Amino acid sequence: MNSLPVLFQDKQLQSEIEKYSRKKHLGKDDILMETGDSIQFIPLVQAGVLRIMRQDTDGNEVFLYHLYPGQTCAMALNCCQSSKKSMVKAIAEDETDVVLIPVEQIEDWYKYPEWRSFVNSTYGNRFSELLNVIDLIAFNNLDKQLLHYLQQRTKAVNTNALYITHQEIADELHTHREVISRLLRTMEEKKMVLLGRHTVELLVD
Repeated sequence: MNSLPVLFQDKQLQSEIEKYSRKKHLGKDDILMETGDSIQFIPLVQAGVLRIMRQDTDGNEVFLYHLYPGQTCAMALNCCQSSKKSMVKAIAEDETDVVLIPVEQIEDWYKYPEWRSFVNSTYGNRFSELLNVIDLIAFNNLDKQLLHYLQQRTKAVNTNALYITHQEIADELHTHREVISRLLRTMEEKKMVLLGRHTVELLVD
């Protein structure tokens, strides 16, 4: 397995990552982790992007954030350290490579300053992103939530055109398809998106 020189300069830490971890390849839309799964590992993204979703007991989902190369999931870290089951669902946006780090190593690697710094920055970054999601839900209209969602999804796949249905968007924003369709038509009238059959092209940054 390739080491991660950009993230970790400590040779001993790199060596332990290579010794204890394994690499996994995911295809587009492959599920790495489901809500309720026992946490056996934390994923460290090497290439590609993971989409992190929150799911309730009825199966309704809401988009939280993306994980890019060099990032891991704060929710998975928190769950494994508190011996809880997964509280999120992780899905590959496209072809994605991840390094699976066994939970048994998480505490042990705190002896490495680089690892401690990495974990602390992960918590800090994800906390800020989650606050942003909460603000969008609590204090903004759904049109702003929809624009934010489209911006994040297009950024993750590195293209302005999303192959996605209005129903899929509605499911991930926890609303009705008719509402999303109406908002998208309004955005199209404002030249913010271009709508096609099962496609949404974002025209603004």
